[in-house]
Amino acid sequence: MQERLYKIREHAKYGFINEQAEVVIEPQYYEVEDFYQGFSRVRFNDRLVPMDTLGRLLMKHFFNYVGLFEEGLARVQLVSKWGYINERGTIVVPIAYYEAEDFSEGKAAVRRSARFGYLNKAGDWAIAPQYERAWTFSEQLAAAQSNGYCGYIDAAGDWVIEPRFERCLAFQSGVAIVVVEDQWGLIDRHGTLLLPPQFEFSNDEVPSFFEERASFQQNGKYGFINSNGEIVASPTYAFVGDFSNGLALVQEKARFGYINLEGHLAIKTQFEDAQVFAEGLAAVQYQRKWGYINTTGEWIIRPKYEQAMPFKNGLALVAQNGKWQYLNQQGLVIWQEK
Repeated sequence: MQERLYKIREHAKYGFINEQAEVVIEPQYYEVEDFYQGFSRVRFNDRLVPMDTLGRLLMKHFFNYVGLFEEGLARVQLVSKWGYINERGTIVVPIAYYEAEDFSEGKAAVRRSARFGYLNKAGDWAIAPQYERAWTFSEQLAAAQSNGYCGYIDAAGDWVIEPRFERCLAFQSGVAIVVVEDQWGLIDRHGTLLLPPQFEFSNDEVPSFFEERASFQQNGKYGFINSNGEIVASPTYAFVGDFSNGLALVQEKARFGYINLEGHLAIKTQFEDAQVFAEGLAAVQYQRKWGYINTTGEWIIRPKYEQAMPFKNGLALVAQNGKWQYLNQQGLVIWQEK
């Protein structure tokens, strides 16, 4: 199991501590990202460079862009073309493609000339180039485009759902969101419409399922449907967040609260601001200060912080008097900025 690391700040530079609050990567970078799949990306010579949990930079090559590692490989861009590196920074798929997606289910969509196909991890064609556009696999199906419309293909590249939609999102929990005339609905794995397209689609708010619930917008208000296409919360809210820990953030009359999976108000709308639940706790703002509540709405950490982030791997980053601190779920400070 990889060591969990947490971003810290000292003298406007960033490094990382471990769970025991020991500094394992000295603050030395002006920009860092949280660790994901064993790597962070740090700003070095004005470029984002992958760094492992020992603080080693993958610097065999300098790229214009390095993506996140997925299934052990990361897409990289050099000038105008793309390829893939492994976790040692070695180029394992040549820099030869004009467009490239992340690996998923052992394949990655790429474009070498006019058409998209799919590579395997050895860099060979798993599905020959034949699509106008192609996206990542999810639940053994991938969205692809032909003659201006999208549908879904299987791992052999055969059409399972013929292209007839304007836009196709990835399958989640056995269903997928599809768009027709700027309205979205739901289909199952056979292409059967579970919910005819009827909700407003926006590139700024792409719908997605969390705990088999997805938010939708009608006439400027938000509600939720389940993965059967049934409305579980009517569109009455000014704003909503994703479901997590069985609850979703909602806003009514400038106040925030939470509804449960059935769409009933579980924690009344009383907070000035709020975030989604993570690891059983949610950061909420009350009387201009942030604290944390549990899923029954009880205060676990009283509000006294200027900023508060969601819990991740047992710790949460907060700010008090302009300085960073890490708290555990009992509210004890395990690290603070000097």
